[in-house]
Amino acid sequence: MKSSKTVWHQSSVSREAREHANGHRSVVLWFTGLSAAGKSTIAHAVEETLHHAGCRTFVLDGDNIRHGLCGDLGFSLEDRDENLRRVGEAAKLFLEAGIITLAAFISPLRAERERVRNLMPHGDFLEIYCAASLDVCEARDPKGLYSKARAGLIADFTGISSPYEPPVAPELSLDTGKMTIAECVASVMELLAARSIAAGFRGAS
Repeated sequence: MKSSKTVWHQSSVSREAREHANGHRSVVLWFTGLSAAGKSTIAHAVEETLHHAGCRTFVLDGDNIRHGLCGDLGFSLEDRDENLRRVGEAAKLFLEAGIITLAAFISPLRAERERVRNLMPHGDFLEIYCAASLDVCEARDPKGLYSKARAGLIADFTGISSPYEPPVAPELSLDTGKMTIAECVASVMELLAARSIAAGFRGAS
């Protein structure tokens, strides 16, 4: 923080009060994996399931964030680090707002993901690894990015010319090269139930 003149103003409405009003606990679900591993697809599918259960949710999507909050950043390791710093701080605010936040970001480096985790109280950051292999992701290539990266048209592309470090001990690992979207959603919902986050949701079955 560059300024020493700012003072944190404590809200008179607590996170617990917001969670009580929402009828569920808040949490950050952090989906990581290679491009085309299914992060955004699964995050949005989980959100739809939670929304129909009466939950307060929001998806922070990597592409969408770069249209606004991080529109000034490129894809160098330094810019990616700043991108995730901003997203982590935004996710922390959503957590305090009592909302279930689903963040879908490649977030290639373990240290970056750990830094975001350390912003949250213990147990409020759940890392979900979308573990599709590079071969599977390249075969999908819905945006044509891998072919462009292979041709040298995109620099600093994760998995090709820039590193990806898989999670060592994620809260959940999904083999998105083999599992259906429905199976992935069910696994995430089971994780939430096991953590007593999904238990007792209004409208949950």
